[in-house]
Amino acid sequence: MDPVKPSLLIKNLGRRDYQSVWSAMQQFTDHRDINTTDELWLVEHPPVFTQGLAGKAEHLLAPGDIPVVQVDRGGQVTYHGPGQIVAYPLIDLRRHGIGVKSLVHGIEQAVIDVLAQYDVAAERKLKAPGVYVKGDKIAALGLKIRKGCSYHGLAFNIDMDLSPFARINPCGFSGLKVIQLRDLNQECDVPSVQKQLVNSFCKNLNFSSHQAPLAV
Repeated sequence: MDPVKPSLLIKNLGRRDYQSVWSAMQQFTDHRDINTTDELWLVEHPPVFTQGLAGKAEHLLAPGDIPVVQVDRGGQVTYHGPGQIVAYPLIDLRRHGIGVKSLVHGIEQAVIDVLAQYDVAAERKLKAPGVYVKGDKIAALGLKIRKGCSYHGLAFNIDMDLSPFARINPCGFSGLKVIQLRDLNQECDVPSVQKQLVNSFCKNLNFSSHQAPLAV
């Protein structure tokens, strides 16, 4: 008999302000204990640039009317907006028996496997977290580990306005082209890709998923 997989509670938050979700992630992480079920939050944010701990002001070229939020994740600057799946894994890494590299690899592989379902060949890059298609970035990744637990996470471009990415050096790389799934395969929509991403995430990181009845 196969061993029982740990549970992962899936919470679809809909469209939420970035600051409030960030605060909720911090509170969840600070107050969880050894018995707290791991969670995966799915959300879309209104337009916002987020600047990671290593972020440099020079990579904010012309933010204009889009707010910039300094956050506590790793990495440089990125953009969030409607039509992008943002997935926040709130996982006790020590309890689950994985390290940060394994978590990053599992998240990236989950996206790669989803893209394969749309006949899109994707890959990861050494020392440049995220997922790429022919060198163009389709998903960004930035995590924070506190008390051995993860928060922040993945931004996967599905069907969005990509123009704000021209206002920054995405993830600190000048000239990096950012793309979305809709331009590679018209047969996609955010709800469907969300479901596929959850399934792929659980498969790659050895979880069984349970849908939360209500958003947090």
